[in-house]
Amino acid sequence: MNSPDYSHIKVVGFDADDTLWVNESYFRETEEGFAALLEGYETKNKIDQELFKVEMQNLGIYGYGIKGFMLSMIESALDLSNGEVPPETLWKILEMGKTMISHPVELLEGVEEVLQALQPHYRLIVLTKGDLLDQERKLEKSGLIDYFHHVEVLSDKQSSNYAHLLEHLQIPVEEFLMIGNSLKSDVLPLIELGAQAAHVPFHTTWAHEEVKHEEQLRKDYLKLDSLGYTVLSEALELPHRISFFFYSPAVSASRKNHTRTRKGIAKSEGRSVNLLDGINHLGIRELLQGVGID
Repeated sequence: MNSPDYSHIKVVGFDADDTLWVNESYFRETEEGFAALLEGYETKNKIDQELFKVEMQNLGIYGYGIKGFMLSMIESALDLSNGEVPPETLWKILEMGKTMISHPVELLEGVEEVLQALQPHYRLIVLTKGDLLDQERKLEKSGLIDYFHHVEVLSDKQSSNYAHLLEHLQIPVEEFLMIGNSLKSDVLPLIELGAQAAHVPFHTTWAHEEVKHEEQLRKDYLKLDSLGYTVLSEALELPHRISFFFYSPAVSASRKNHTRTRKGIAKSEGRSVNLLDGINHLGIRELLQGVGID
C-alpha cells in the first residue's frame, strides 16, 4: 500500500470531543454513578448492557449528545426497575446530566499550540457530532473558536455527510485532511471519499465507535502509535517544515475494561488524547525553534 500524499492538503478538519477537549471520561463517570443508583435492581454489568441497548434504540430519535444520554438513562432506570424507580432517583439522574452539560471545558494538552502552528498555513474547520447547543457552548468556552474558519455540527459522520459538507464548502476531497479519535466516524468515511485522515486514538472508546480489525488493515490512513510520539507533518509540506506531534499515552492495564458501552457552528442534522504532547519536556518555544520557527 502506497504512503498517503499530503502535499495537496489545504484544509484540515478536527473532530471536537476527545480530540480537542475531554469528553468521554465524563460519560464514563456518569455511567458509574448511574449504575450505583440502580444497584438495588440489577448487577452493574446488566445495567451497563441495558443502558447501551436503550441508547442504540434511541440514537435515531435523539441523536448524539448528553441530552439523549440523559433520556436513555431515565428510560433504562424505568425498565430495570419495572417502573418502580422512585422520583428522587429520576431527579438525581437529571442532575447528573445537567452536571455533564455544565462541566468546564478541559482542553487536551497542546491543542492550542497545534492550532497556532497550523492556522497560518491551512484553513481549519471543526466537524463534530453531538447536541448543537452543547457543542456551541463547549467551543465558546474552549477559547478556540477564532482558529476555525468553519464549524459544523453533524447529525452523523457517514461518507455521505462528509461528501455533502465538502461540496457545500467547496473543498476538493484531495485537499482535505481529517483528524480525530474515532476510526469509524473521523477516519474511514473520509478514506472512502478519497480524502486523507489521521487517527488519534484515546484510551476510552465507545463500543458504537469500534471497527473490526480487518477493516482497519484495509484502509490507507495515518496510524498514530499509541506507544509514543509520531511525526505527522513531514508529509505536510509547510514553508518552515513544521513538525507537530500527536501522542497517545500508553494504555494502562485497566484498558481492557475501558470500552464504553455508550456513544456532533452550523447544524447539519467520548479520552484524553494529547496533541503536541511533549511540550512539558521540550517547551513550545524550543520545539518551534527546533523546526525553524522563531
